Amino acid sequence: MSDDQKLADEWAAALNEQEMGAQAGASGDNAQKTELENYDEEPVDQSKAPLSREEKRKLDAVMDIPVTITMEVGHAKISIRNLLQLNQGSVIELERLAGEPLDVLVNGTLIAHGEVVVVNDKFGIRLTDVISQVERIKKLK
Repeated sequence: MSDDQKLADEWAAALNEQEMGAQAGASGDNAQKTELENYDEEPVDQSKAPLSREEKRKLDAVMDIPVTITMEVGHAKISIRNLLQLNQGSVIELERLAGEPLDVLVNGTLIAHGEVVVVNDKFGIRLTDVISQVERIKKLK
């Protein structure tokens, strides 16, 4: 088993354990929605014919294209004068409030919102709201 697979399995187990603990602590009307209930994707049409060999080959080529995923805590605009005055220990106030979800961007396009999780001293993000495919396509135009 590769190191990447071991790390992925470790993250999955830790997130599953964390989710189980959260579900055990929730009761009645205070129960949190599951990730599937929050997921905002269009239903998959099962009536379509299976992909041809050529279509699978083309899809495989697209699936290997690397993308950059970024989690944005917030941003701020400051003048060059203030930028040049920054030094170690300076604090920059962001427009986002503490506790607000982070933006998840792929190649600069917003695709989801999420919250920070820590597993084995590493940061991760749990998606809390995924932007629908329709909305993502509208932003591309």
